[in-house]
Amino acid sequence: MSKDIISTPHAPAAVGPYSQAVVTNGMVFTAGQLGLIPETGQMVDGDVAAQTRQVLENLKAVLDAAGSDLNAIVKTTVFLQNMDDFAAMNGVYSEFFTAPYPARSTVEVARLPKNGLVEIECVALVK
Repeated sequence: MSKDIISTPHAPAAVGPYSQAVVTNGMVFTAGQLGLIPETGQMVDGDVAAQTRQVLENLKAVLDAAGSDLNAIVKTTVFLQNMDDFAAMNGVYSEFFTAPYPARSTVEVARLPKNGLVEIECVALVK
């Protein structure tokens, strides 16, 4: 079994000992993405909706580098700092996905890296 490590300058660089994504057996496994601006490494200004939009743009960039895209996602996991932000996150999320939708889990967490409001990771097929 081989693993291809994915790295792209079009998404935030890893801030620890992990890869942006790993491709193996026709699947892409992404690290969680935050609402960081790739060029600066700084959190995008704004609320959870603004951060969700940046998170999904970052995921798109990682998937593109891995030979995949949002339509090939089979599962996402959404981490929210506050479940009261679910509706705002979900509104932006729905702009990026069309039916048939990927499976999704959403959980509230005590804290996210860099004090993010939302983080999303996914598993996708290589196209």
